Amino acid sequence: MDQSIAALASAIGMRVRQERQSRRWTLDQLAEAAGVSRRMVVNVEQGAANPSVGTLLRISDALGVGLPGLVEPPRATSLIVTRRGEGAVLWSGRSGGRGVLVAGTEPPNVVELWDWTLGPAGRHESEAHTPGTKELLQVQQGTITVEVADQSVTLDAGDALTFLGDVAHSYENPGTQPARFSLAVFEPGVGSGRRSGSRAEGVDA
Repeated sequence: MDQSIAALASAIGMRVRQERQSRRWTLDQLAEAAGVSRRMVVNVEQGAANPSVGTLLRISDALGVGLPGLVEPPRATSLIVTRRGEGAVLWSGRSGGRGVLVAGTEPPNVVELWDWTLGPAGRHESEAHTPGTKELLQVQQGTITVEVADQSVTLDAGDALTFLGDVAHSYENPGTQPARFSLAVFEPGVGSGRRSGSRAEGVDA
């Protein structure tokens, strides 16, 4: 891990541990609630893992804090600014892509704002999110292909798409140049225990 990724992993680990201990949960209890392995929880808390976005979603939902709250603790202000380059890089692709969480709201109805880049032939696969999750995206540069369940659509710069994120889905750059898109995710009822107990985790390429 480079220094910035290691620092983020450490901050996430500390936040997970604080939230778990405040609930007086054991490692096994959090693992069971999140539907991930005990070893994964240990690795996350120690900052030793680079977990998938799907794993972080499961843990944050089990703790009832939402993904933005896992990355950045709540602040006593109604104005939260994220400067360019200060977003949380929660996914890095082999072809140079990045998924950066730049803003988010508090639970129970969480909205996340992402800045995504996919390198040529880059692909990100996501497991189904909690029931009722919706995603809205707009392509800023290049071309991306979005697969939602058994449907597929190709979008060019300026095109937008809205879809239900509670089924398996993926984003792929079929071109030879980098592609960039903005993504908003609405996840209602965070912390209500609606997430599936499956241990399947997102696949990043």
